[in-house]
Amino acid sequence: MSQPTPKIEVIKGDITQIAADAVVNAANTSLLGGGGVDGAIHRAGGKEILEECRKIVARQGGCKVGEAVITTAGKLPAKYVIHTVGPVWNNGTPEEEEKLAQCYTHSLQLALEHGCRTVAFPAISTGVYRFPKDKAAKIAVESVSRFLEKQSGIEKVMLVCFDDENYQFLTYQLNSQQ
Repeated sequence: MSQPTPKIEVIKGDITQIAADAVVNAANTSLLGGGGVDGAIHRAGGKEILEECRKIVARQGGCKVGEAVITTAGKLPAKYVIHTVGPVWNNGTPEEEEKLAQCYTHSLQLALEHGCRTVAFPAISTGVYRFPKDKAAKIAVESVSRFLEKQSGIEKVMLVCFDDENYQFLTYQLNSQQ
């Protein structure tokens, strides 16, 4: 009997309301909260998330661009929050695209290591970090698809969009890959 094919789903909604084993946070390098998705996750999840982030900062000094760390999900309907730091768009160097792809793969690897079967991602770097939404959508779908082809632990990845534009770009990318 073969394993079921992992599923990628695009959802329009609030990532803080998504029930998943892991919710990914588009964090900054300080891990201490911020605006956008980062602020929303910290507010909704409560002080437990910030307390664990402070311990990580004390231990390793934050999180580098393209890397990921994991904490409790506090009051969120998830087991974990995976904090990843996306690149700031600065004229589109190949390194920026590679760092964004690493955000997805490193987050999925952490999720797998912690036994997560379902993972919800926001559209990383498409807010104040100004990564073009069409390029970010292509990188997100390609990175997640590549990762899921090589493993069997993660059953579903949800790409959660707060805005219509990201939803349209991600839906288009997912449909064009199938």
